[in-house]
Formats: sequence, C-alpha cells, structure tokens
Amino acid sequence: MKKIDLKLVEEKLYHEIGKAGIVMDEDLQRLIEKYKENERNPLAKEILSDILKNGEVARELQKPLCQDTGVAVFFVEVGSKINFNGSLEKCINSAVERAYQEFYLRKSMVEDPLFGRKNTNTNLPPLIHWTYTEGEELKISFSAKGGGSENMSRLAMLKPADGIEGAMKFVLETVIIAKSNPCPPIIVGVGVGGNFETCAILAKKALFRKLSDSHTEERWANLEDTLLQQINSTNIGPQGMGGDTTALAVKIEYMPCHIASLPIAVNIQCHSHRHFSLTF
Repeated sequence: MKKIDLKLVEEKLYHEIGKAGIVMDEDLQRLIEKYKENERNPLAKEILSDILKNGEVARELQKPLCQDTGVAVFFVEVGSKINFNGSLEKCINSAVERAYQEFYLRKSMVEDPLFGRKNTNTNLPPLIHWTYTEGEELKISFSAKGGGSENMSRLAMLKPADGIEGAMKFVLETVIIAKSNPCPPIIVGVGVGGNFETCAILAKKALFRKLSDSHTEERWANLEDTLLQQINSTNIGPQGMGGDTTALAVKIEYMPCHIASLPIAVNIQCHSHRHFSLTF
C-alpha cells in the first residue's frame, strides 16, 4: 500500500488553487496568442490583446485574473492501493478554504439557493466528483468555474433519430443563445450519452482536457473540429463584439446510453479557464 500524507496534499492544493486564480495558464496564453494572430476583426484582435495584458497585470500584481473566482470543482481519481492518514475530503475542503481566504479570491458560494442566499464566507463546499481506480495513484484535477459561463449550460434529452445533426444543432444553438454572457472566447465542453445526470458530468469533465489535445477517436476528433469551425463562424467574437474567435476549443466526452435515449449536455468555460491537475 502506498501511504500519502494529506498535509502535503493540502499544501500543494492550497498553493495551486491560489496560483490558478492569479496566473494565466501557459497553454491558454499560447492559444489566445495564436488566435490573435489569425483574427481578422481589428476590435476582436484588440480585445484578445487586452485579455493577454490582463493576464500580465494579474501575474505582476498577484491579483485575481477575474473578479468571479468561481466554484471550486474537482475530479478526483483514487487508487485502490493508497493508504491515507485522514480524510481526503476534509483535506480538499481545507485547501479550498485557505486558498480563497489567503489569496484574496472572492468567495461565491451561498448556503441556501432559494431562502436567504447567505454567503458561506469560505467558498465551501467544493463540488467533488470521485472515481476509484486500480493502483497507487491519486490524481486531483481542479477548475474554478465562474457563474457567468456556468449559467449558460444546457442539457437536452434528444431522440436517437436526431442523430449527429441534432447534436450539432443543439451545441451551436447553446453557444448562440449564450452570446457574450460566458465571456468569450470560450471553451465548450460537450457530454453525450449516459443519462440525465451523467451527460452533464461528462460535459464538465471534457473541460478538464488539455487545450492542445484531440479526442483519441478520429470520428469524435473530427466532430470537435467541425463544431469549433461552426462556432467560430457565428461572428459572436471576443466579448460578443464580433470576430472570428468565439471559441478556443471544443472538447467532447461520451459514454453508452439507453437505446431509446440521446442525452446531450453543453458546459461552457470562460476565457480565464483556471484549472490544474496534480498527481501524487
């Protein structure tokens, strides 16, 4: 059995959560620079320059990239041959609370969604998705999910006869309805299959993939590319001001589903895209 000291896990998580809120991801920066070079709309090009400049200023001043520092979302993969010296969930909670307090990240969680909506003042609870695997590896992936992009999420229970065309139409329609609300350029996560709740989790999980990767299956990779081209043909553009750069990437995850169903969910991420993955 592999022994993992949760104090070390907490310290690493605490540091990386704070860093993610302040320092623009290098892959994201390179991708925005690439789109900026190819952008034909002068105003859109200027906005992309401003986004990059904002990243520079945030890093220099050690201030958050965006005022909405998000809900703390985790995907945690726990190996079966790991021995913890305590509760991993408590460890994650503590890291989140400390990071949001000590790095001056806005606390955005309310205790009750309908009655009172009083702030928890800790940014707790985090939203944790657990997976248990073989072996001795612990992988923790984090995303700070802002409300503006999350609010543009949609889910539909399509008919199997709707097929690929129906799925593509739903994704494109979701982006068009969202317009400037999720702070484009966006990253679009799509979940297909499973059932009502799992397709939504798949869409969220898709946003955790590397920006530079393609789906491992060619047909799905081609669908990602086609959807990206269609989305960038909408002329929504950076911050909804027009241009070629509405989305930076489309990522799709899928799983089997019932013969009578075709569940699909779209989860949109804003251009800040604050995230990281750690392996212990």
